[in-house]
Amino acid sequence: MPIITAPITTPPDTGPPGGTPVPLPEIGYATAQYTDPSGTVWPLTDVESGWFTLADGVSGLGAVKYELTTDAQPRGGARLRHAQPQPRTIVWPLFVQGKDHLEMVTRWRALATAFTRTLREDEGPGVLEIARPDGTRRQIEVFYLDGFEGQDKQGWGRDADTAILQLLCEDPYWIDPVPVTVHREAGESADFQDPYPMVSSSQVLGDTTVTNPSDTTVWPTWVVTGPASLITFTVTRTLRNGQTVSEAFTLDPDAAAIGHGNLLAGEQVVIRTQPPQVRFQDGSLDGAQWIGALDWPAASLWGLAPGDNAVSFALTGSGPGSAVDLTFNPRHETA
Repeated sequence: MPIITAPITTPPDTGPPGGTPVPLPEIGYATAQYTDPSGTVWPLTDVESGWFTLADGVSGLGAVKYELTTDAQPRGGARLRHAQPQPRTIVWPLFVQGKDHLEMVTRWRALATAFTRTLREDEGPGVLEIARPDGTRRQIEVFYLDGFEGQDKQGWGRDADTAILQLLCEDPYWIDPVPVTVHREAGESADFQDPYPMVSSSQVLGDTTVTNPSDTTVWPTWVVTGPASLITFTVTRTLRNGQTVSEAFTLDPDAAAIGHGNLLAGEQVVIRTQPPQVRFQDGSLDGAQWIGALDWPAASLWGLAPGDNAVSFALTGSGPGSAVDLTFNPRHETA
């Protein structure tokens, strides 16, 4: 069966947030904006908005901090066993002003609510976005930690004040909002005898080298489109000691916990690797839960290491329309 392959693709960029680029410590010239949990966008480097960032006090945008675990060596020194990324705290001074006290207070209250609402159980984090003059962007989820109490100095609070925001980032890595996608699809089958005898596999959809441009491991989302009766995803890595290892997981739509039978043409399963989640027909929480279709306990929902990854998609019972789509957002150390 012929295989149609497509290169890794990236959708067009939508451009940077508004405002004039300013020099931010640790990363250089950039503009910034904050999106609160309701989806409202607040520019942070636009003086015309009535508030703007005091760049001299910004910190926490640089490389991730790690907690290292080491093993002492008998001949001295130590060997690094594990590096655990730690949550990030960003300090962001925000100057708020108005033509009079009432306008300043109105803006102050609105901004305070935009940040503190991240602590509501029914809303979740906001998103801080840093954009470069070339239009590239990086985002990080933030929770309000401290700082919206003003300077408490003579004259402050009348028509201007400064909040020294502290923002907690559970995941310390910055995310590129433009996803990377890989698409592999089975083509139309050909007559075995026309024009000459040929051999093609209905089981192997394709071997692919997936390049992860991140600074760290990413955890992709997979969408499998039928027909298919068994789907296996495998990654093969070469360790720094030269050893080659493989990790894999298999999705069986007819597993005892599911009992659906083969995926029919057009039916889809969405597999998220972090946190583990498998949904039939609908990637949202409304889709049927199919976590039992994985080959536990052997299943390893592996991530993609930085650089090139040797990946294979194997579909038993594939046919025209069978496809696998892999999607991830690159993750970076700095903004």
